[in-house]
Amino acid sequence: MGVLSGLKPEKVFYYFEELCKIPHGSYHTKQISDYLVQFAKERNLECSQDDSNNVVIRKAASAGYEDAPVVILQGHCDMVCEKTADSTHDFEKDGLDLMIEGDYVTANGTTLGGDDGIAVAYALAILDDDTLKHPALEVVITTDEEVGLLGAKALDCSQLKGKYLINMDSEEEGYLWVSCAGGLSAITTIPVRYQEVSGEKYELVISGLNGGHSGAEIDKNRANSNKLIGQALFTLEQDIPFCLTALEGGTKDNAITRLSKAVFITDKEAEEAIFAAAEKLQNDWRTEYTGTDEGITVTVKKIGETTEKALEQVSQEKIIFFLVQMPYGIQKMSGSIEGLVETSINPGILMLNEEECKIVSSVRSSIDSAKDALTAKVCYLSEFLGGDCVTEGDYPAWEYRKESKLRDIMVDSYKELFGDGPEVKAIHAGLECGLFYEKIEGLDAVSFGPTMKDIHTTEEVLSISSTARMWDYLVKVLENIKA
Repeated sequence: MGVLSGLKPEKVFYYFEELCKIPHGSYHTKQISDYLVQFAKERNLECSQDDSNNVVIRKAASAGYEDAPVVILQGHCDMVCEKTADSTHDFEKDGLDLMIEGDYVTANGTTLGGDDGIAVAYALAILDDDTLKHPALEVVITTDEEVGLLGAKALDCSQLKGKYLINMDSEEEGYLWVSCAGGLSAITTIPVRYQEVSGEKYELVISGLNGGHSGAEIDKNRANSNKLIGQALFTLEQDIPFCLTALEGGTKDNAITRLSKAVFITDKEAEEAIFAAAEKLQNDWRTEYTGTDEGITVTVKKIGETTEKALEQVSQEKIIFFLVQMPYGIQKMSGSIEGLVETSINPGILMLNEEECKIVSSVRSSIDSAKDALTAKVCYLSEFLGGDCVTEGDYPAWEYRKESKLRDIMVDSYKELFGDGPEVKAIHAGLECGLFYEKIEGLDAVSFGPTMKDIHTTEEVLSISSTARMWDYLVKVLENIKA
C-alpha cells in the first residue's frame, strides 16, 4: 500500500503518489511525460506528445454535454528540486519520500512538487472516471514551467479547440486568479581573476531562512541569503582584509535563497574579529526580520592554514559591490489593485568559478515597461562593473478580462458548494495563462488550486482537506459548463 492510500479523493491521491515516484525536475520530464502518454493509451484516449515533452490528452464529452464548449484543463508536470543540506536525495533518480503530517502531505527532506503535481493528479483522476459529467476535455500538461514556462512557449496551440481554460497551478483555496505578472530571468556574469594567497581559511555560512516562492512569497518580508552574504562580506571587509576563494547560494532563481556560503583567507590575528562580526550580524538580522525570518543563522568555521588561489582584490570588490547594490524584493506595489505586488526581483542563484561570478535573478512585473526598466537597471549595474547581462525565459503578463463567462460559472459553482463566493484576485507569481491567452484568440481563463504552503522549499506541504474540497469544486465546475 502507498503512503497516501486511504486519503480522499482516492484517485487523486493515488495518482499524486504515482507521479511522486517518478523523477520530474525541470529539464528532466521525459519519464513523467511518457507515463502520461502510456496512461492515455491504456484508456484509449487520444493523445499527443511533442518534442518538449508536453502532453495533450483528449476525452469526449459525457452524455448530455455534446454541445457544451470544449474545456482545457491545464497544469505543468515539472517541479522545483530543493533539498535539505543533509539530504542524499538524487532528483534525477529517486522518487520522493512522502509523509503525512496531520492535514498535510509533505516530502522528507525535499520539495514536494505539489506545485504542480496536484494539477496533473486532478486531471488524471478526471480522465479515469467515466461517471463524471463534463464537456469535451483537452488536458494539457506542460513541461519546464518552473524555468521560464518553456513547455507552454513551445506548445503548438493550433491543435487546441477549447476556449475555456482552467489552470490548476494556484496554491490557496478560496481564491480565483484571473491575472498574473510577467517575468524573465536576468543572468549577470562578472569576469574574475585570481592570485595565490596564504593565510587562515574560514567558511562563512548564512542559513536558517524560510525562503519561499519568489512570486507568491515575495511580499512576506523574508530575507534572501544571497543579499545577506553580500552584506556580510561588505561588513567584514571594513575591518578585516580577506580574499575570497569560493562563493555560492541558491539553485533556482524563482526560489528565495535560503542558504549561501563564502570561503575566504585572512590573517591568523583576525579570528576573534570574524566570530564577533558574525554574531553581531546574526543578532541584527534576527531583529530586522522579527516575525518573518528570525531563524537566520550566521556560522563561521575555521578550516586551517592554506596557500591557494583566491580572488584578486578588484574582482572581489566588484562582486561584493554588485551583491550589495543588487535590488531585491518588492520594487513597487500596484496602484490599481490593493495589496498586489506589481514589480519585484529575486537574486536566486549565486555561483563563483574560475572565470566568472554568475548571478541569476527572477524579475517580475504586471507592467511590461516596469519589467523592462528593472531588467535594464540590473544590466546597467552588471555592465558598469565590466560584466555582462542577458535575459532568458521572458513570459508575458496575463491581463485581466473584464467580461468572463468562465469566471462567472466558477464563482457561481463555488457559492453553490460552499455558500460564500471565492475572492477573485490577481497574483504576482507567473502563470502559463498569459502564454495561452496570447496564442488562443478569445480564450477565457481562470486559475485555482488547493492550499499549499512554502512551495519551492523543503517545508512545502499540500493540504489534504483542501485537496478534497477543490476536487469537489472542479467536478462541480465541469458539471456546470453546459453552454
